[in-house]
Amino acid sequence: MSFRRLPVLAGAAVLLLTTACGGGGTDPHPGDRPAQTLTSTDPEAAAAELLAEMSLEEKVGQLFVPVLVGTTAEENADVVGRYHPGGFIYFPDNLQDPAQVATMSNGLQELAAASGAGIPLFLGVDEEQGMVSRLPFGARFPDAMAVGATRDPDKAAELASTTAEQLSAVGINLDYAPVADVNVNADNPVIGIRSFGSDPDLVGELAAAEAEAFQAGGVVAVAKHFPGHGDTDVDSHTGLPVIDKTREDWERIDLPPFRRLVEADIDMIMTAHVLMPRLDSSEEPATLSPDLITGVLREELGYDGVVTTDALNMEGVRQSHDDGEVAVRAVLAGADQLLMPPDLDLAYSAVLAAVEEGRIGEERLDESVLRILRLKLRRGLLDAEPVDPEAAAGVADHTGHREAAQRTADASVTLLRNNGVLPLAEGASVRVLGPGGERIGAALEDLGHPLAASASDADVVVVGTDGARGDAEQRDLVAQARASGAPVVVVAQGTPYDISALPELDAYLAVYSSMEVSRTAAARVIAGTVSPSGRLPVDIPGTDLVFGDGLGY
Repeated sequence: MSFRRLPVLAGAAVLLLTTACGGGGTDPHPGDRPAQTLTSTDPEAAAAELLAEMSLEEKVGQLFVPVLVGTTAEENADVVGRYHPGGFIYFPDNLQDPAQVATMSNGLQELAAASGAGIPLFLGVDEEQGMVSRLPFGARFPDAMAVGATRDPDKAAELASTTAEQLSAVGINLDYAPVADVNVNADNPVIGIRSFGSDPDLVGELAAAEAEAFQAGGVVAVAKHFPGHGDTDVDSHTGLPVIDKTREDWERIDLPPFRRLVEADIDMIMTAHVLMPRLDSSEEPATLSPDLITGVLREELGYDGVVTTDALNMEGVRQSHDDGEVAVRAVLAGADQLLMPPDLDLAYSAVLAAVEEGRIGEERLDESVLRILRLKLRRGLLDAEPVDPEAAAGVADHTGHREAAQRTADASVTLLRNNGVLPLAEGASVRVLGPGGERIGAALEDLGHPLAASASDADVVVVGTDGARGDAEQRDLVAQARASGAPVVVVAQGTPYDISALPELDAYLAVYSSMEVSRTAAARVIAGTVSPSGRLPVDIPGTDLVFGDGLGY
């Protein structure tokens, strides 16, 4: 497929689409199709023109976003030619270095151009930053909860704009971010620091700032996970979380961020594999619920953007139906794109058969395909130029990006306990233990604090934790440090809830992330070269610490 700008006629640009069919086994139009001129640059009208030229098989293909195979475009040629998918999702096994990813992205778009209707691909990735980060290169920002601790929408926007620049440089045009879940459950095993916090207004403000910056950078933003995954104690990757919450409580806690994102015209929203029996009587996870997707998201909130499922290979959506039926029911519920079906052929065949049999009406199918095409037009995919593999390396190794990540980490550090230990006295020696200890220790040494060989030889013991509430070994390490008689400083690098299991500390810092920049930021605060300015973005059960708390120097 190629799109080229023709001379301006009557004040409007005209796009010319030419397609050549590839190896699509289901393509009913063998050989070259005649050139098609799009007479409108309005995404709505242009999408309708494209839709009119698509076969049923090509339309169904646009609903699917499978996992990419391998590290080259050629390894996925059969999938593109046979199924004409709407996109692919990248994972670390697909990604080596900037040049390789850029070359692969270009090759995939070339395959799509030569196949079926020639519609470009969404090439997506989970690049939330922090612990959910797939790229093996580029600046690594701290997790969303660290951004929440800064209280700064400009920091959220800087994270997203930097990430968008890195993704665009290698041909990735969609990011499954931001997380719009409100984390109100300290035992949440899957969201936690991926959330901006427990306050709906804060989460909505920061998620909207990220979404706007992603989209301004030419990358599709995907808010997740509707209707909310922040109050679960089960991981939907391994089971089906049940949220026994009233409609009133859901509207107060979980809904506000999504409402704000709908009002901001976010490109895409991802569903959650969660069961909410007091909002929906279908006994289906939200991904398969017409009441929640069509009824609430579409009709009540007025959202007409693209809805994608969360990954369909997760156990939370595979409890009651086979994988083909799951795909069909997701479409019937109102989803437009089906992410990561565990068996692409089974799911594709099931949806195609459901349309041919009338179970899914063609009008319903066309609604989804039009939304997908409109978004591809809005984000410029249909006239996008190939990316430059050589230039991609320079973007990935951008000094300014790393500095931006460090600024965010520095601003996030939240001091919650301090019995006069911090900042350290000039030249005080430290013994550093636990998760992140090597990086924190190296940074402290660089800042003039020698590393002691043992806790008994140190002026202060610093212990890193990450999930100590559920890890007896980490709690024992803190207890051993306290037994040395030296003051103990704990640096919590996961959720800030560890303090509830670690009483009587001399000082406690939350950095909400195990990224290198966060460990460096912790050392800077401990040494006093940075004054702590972060504020707690959640309440901490079992303590007197609440949203908004934070000490300074």
